[in-house]
Amino acid sequence: MTDRTARTPRRRQAVAGRCREITEARWFAVLVFALILANAAVLGIETYSGLSDRWQQGLRTTEYAFLAAFTVEIVLRAGAHADRPKDFFRDPWNLFDLVVVLSAFLPVIRENGTVLRLLRLARVLRAARFLPQLRIILVAVGRSLPGTASFLLVGGLLLYLYAMVGWICFSAEDPEHYGSLGRAVLTLFLLMTLDGLGDAVRAGLEISRWSILYYASYVLLASFVLVNVLIGVVITSLDEARSMEADEDAARPAEPPAAGAQPPYTGDPVLLRARVAAARRALDDLERALADAAPGTGPPDRPAGAARTVAPGG
Repeated sequence: MTDRTARTPRRRQAVAGRCREITEARWFAVLVFALILANAAVLGIETYSGLSDRWQQGLRTTEYAFLAAFTVEIVLRAGAHADRPKDFFRDPWNLFDLVVVLSAFLPVIRENGTVLRLLRLARVLRAARFLPQLRIILVAVGRSLPGTASFLLVGGLLLYLYAMVGWICFSAEDPEHYGSLGRAVLTLFLLMTLDGLGDAVRAGLEISRWSILYYASYVLLASFVLVNVLIGVVITSLDEARSMEADEDAARPAEPPAAGAQPPYTGDPVLLRARVAAARRALDDLERALADAAPGTGPPDRPAGAARTVAPGG
């Protein structure tokens, strides 16, 4: 029983090591990225009715092939964490890949063509795993959501206030744009992008000269202040995402040096003395080996292991 218990971690480590060699190889990342792009191309082909009708069977077979390939990929990624399964579920990209791939096997989703197409489209987002800059942007978008929610709340309140003022002031003379609260909100939402601002200002001046204050204040607040606040939130989130990516790279353990390799010299005198002592021992071992191989040819005047004077520079 003890042998089986001891054998299980070793098997897991062996499986994890073998799978990790595959998933961390460059050719594996290139292959998966190419499959994602090919899957996106097939999805685009299916939008053309003539091609999809002509190649229906081939496209269906290709979809099954993509599903099988992505399933093998996620199994290999899970196998790379066989010795530490919890780490697999701590990575949000692994969870996203797992949900996207396994959802295609659920009977309810497979029968719903719209949901299945959306899941197949979600596979394209998996390309962010292999593109660090795109991954940073997606993380930044996710981190900016709380600030964006506050922006939407303030923007909605501003739209409501100006829509009510516009309905009160312009509904009788301009019912097409301010005849109701919904029409006023739609008009002001389009004006937020400065689309049709000149026509709106001219129509307002025909109603009242004071309308210029209404439009000027709204454009100043909505198109300049709020939009710049949103840009600031996104830029701040982008900087935070870059810092997180840099911290993750710094936290990754460095590869251990090869057997017998010397650590790089950093100017430390202690390290220099250790190197000098190691060189002395190596020379002494070499002299002893030569003396044992050819008796009588060893160093004549100095016994092996005697101290030498070595310059600090090497």
